[in-house]
Amino acid sequence: MSDYYIHPSAIVDDGVHIGAGTKIWHFAHILRGVRLGERCVVGQNVMIGPNVAIGQGVKIQNNVSIYEGVVLEDDVFCGPSCVFTNVLTPRAFIERKSEFAPTRVRRGASIGANATIVCGVTVGRYAMVGAGAVVTHDVRDHELVHGNPARPRGWVSRTGEVLGANLVCPRTGERYRRESDGLVAVEEKT
Repeated sequence: MSDYYIHPSAIVDDGVHIGAGTKIWHFAHILRGVRLGERCVVGQNVMIGPNVAIGQGVKIQNNVSIYEGVVLEDDVFCGPSCVFTNVLTPRAFIERKSEFAPTRVRRGASIGANATIVCGVTVGRYAMVGAGAVVTHDVRDHELVHGNPARPRGWVSRTGEVLGANLVCPRTGERYRRESDGLVAVEEKT
């Protein structure tokens, strides 16, 4: 008896590490060398790998392909049919595996449905990429981006609430301050 679930229609290649509590659903394919953390959910028709690293508590919705060179840190959300690329200038008739550009999605970030993440970028901690966005540049921590190409549209809290000018989360009361790489939570002194 394993401590994770794999639907009978899913294919998991040899050499895959699956963390406890992870669920892999219908028609997913996990290729060799993948490391899936604990408590992940891999939706229907998802393809991951080879050699992709995925943290703990990650949710990957239906129809997402995650290619070599992509790293998803803990608690990342990938919306339905979002897309990751791994080569900047692909051609069917030219082998470019040596040109894979790494992509990192940092802890707690969310990527909306049908968004495209062009390879070589970093999506910052707790950032939010809107549905249908095309991300061609790094996204800062807690930054909200959307559009084609994706542009900064504001800031979001750790819980995903859009922040006003006071940078206070309307859900939790957490306070934030601007830094060069995005927002950081302000520690309250007691």
